[in-house]
Amino acid sequence: MTAAHRQPPHHDTLTCYTDYKCRLPECVDRYNAWSRDRERAIADGTWQPLLDAEPIRQHLLTLHAAGITIHRVAQLTGLTYRSVRSFTQHDYGNAAPRRHRATREVAAKILAINLDEHTPAVVSPIGTQRRFRALVAIGWPTVHTAIRAGLHPSNRNSMLRYPTIQARTAQRVAAVYDEMRHESPAKHGISATSIKRAKLQAQRERWAPPSYWDEVGGIDDPDFEPQYGITRREIVAQDAHWLMQSGLDRAAAAERLGVSKSYVEHALAAHPDTERELAA
Repeated sequence: MTAAHRQPPHHDTLTCYTDYKCRLPECVDRYNAWSRDRERAIADGTWQPLLDAEPIRQHLLTLHAAGITIHRVAQLTGLTYRSVRSFTQHDYGNAAPRRHRATREVAAKILAINLDEHTPAVVSPIGTQRRFRALVAIGWPTVHTAIRAGLHPSNRNSMLRYPTIQARTAQRVAAVYDEMRHESPAKHGISATSIKRAKLQAQRERWAPPSYWDEVGGIDDPDFEPQYGITRREIVAQDAHWLMQSGLDRAAAAERLGVSKSYVEHALAAHPDTERELAA
């Protein structure tokens, strides 16, 4: 039996040929042309498969200052959030240094983003809201984040209730978020009581910390629904309610979910609000 090949997401890069085994004539021609250029450059001693990433970094910083987030760059280029981020910052937890080299293909994709075509005047407040809350989860009261971002403290809550906010405001918050997430609130004069109060609020509200957003990405994506802090029992309660609304009884719902009927009953008893949430 022959192995099935994955379908390429597009037909305009070498990965179409090398990773997805695409053999469309135009894709084969592209690969052959690249291979000939490579062999010629190697023979001439001019082959440089990787480029200096500093122009990429500077371009990303320019986009960043104009309100085009790393998440948006990833969307526009088809690259992962983490790979784009690595050109401007250390890897998560400083596990790896900032990238200083890049392939020609990656460089071309990022440098092709035109500032005038993609700079928004206003953006969704969701990324700003999540950054405020993520900092609360590690002990930063929102008033300190607002001050660091150059915002008036009294506007920090009402601002996030609007359907859109100024892109430059979102960018200022994103910039201080990347700084504050690596800093200790206590070393900046935040009292132990305030730090504890902030962390308890985040725990109560299930606000995800920066480490969660590092792992899943999507901090600026309004369509992404974080699952931070949701227990397995609560998920079972939600799924059971949905199945029961579809006509199944508790025993059938339990069988469908792969748990016992008693587990479903305990889950429903522990999370009665899930029924109201689904009905809303």
